[in-house]
Amino acid sequence: MSTEVLAVPPADLHARKQLIRQQAHANRNAQPDKDEISRRIVASFMAQPEYAAARAVMFYVDVRSEVRTRNDLEAALRTGKKIVVPYCVDGELELFHLESMDELELGMYRILEPKADLRSVAAKRVEVEELDLIMVPGVAFDRRGGRTGHGKGYYDKLLEHARPDTPLIALAFECQLFPEIPMQPHDIFMDKVVTESAVYDGLGRRQEPLSSAPSKPR
Repeated sequence: MSTEVLAVPPADLHARKQLIRQQAHANRNAQPDKDEISRRIVASFMAQPEYAAARAVMFYVDVRSEVRTRNDLEAALRTGKKIVVPYCVDGELELFHLESMDELELGMYRILEPKADLRSVAAKRVEVEELDLIMVPGVAFDRRGGRTGHGKGYYDKLLEHARPDTPLIALAFECQLFPEIPMQPHDIFMDKVVTESAVYDGLGRRQEPLSSAPSKPR
């Protein structure tokens, strides 16, 4: 699986990102053993010190060929932490306090999301500022923590309001990593990118690397 892209004039960031997204989707769709490798990636995420220190953790619920998280949500619910999942409403991500897998159902596009009748319950609603750790999905990443999603900005808008001290940790298959993701001043770098092979320390919102080399998952 290739992580190289065709040469595109550096100034054309949109075209470069589109080429990277296309290659990343192809790589991710071709990834074998997704269930087994996803479990290793999620286990590494849950072994990070940021996870141990967090009280409220946001897990994304996987769609299509993303690193699969739903198989480990039940185990996360048993850790005593406040587990939060996002769902989309009119182009914005809302946050839901998940206490049981029974609170999820298949919604539009067969995406697993909180049941509609529970979303209005005040105790279930969570503000992004309450999160101590955010698990971030994406289409492609680089080893500096550069990220690109589908281009719709759902997570960009959410992460803009996260507390400055809340770590942003992305999950990805190694095949989703590229030499460099074109980033603009408003784009947000991840603090870490966790794959099946390594944990890469990113620039994060501090804009400086945590270390010069990746660490192996513990």
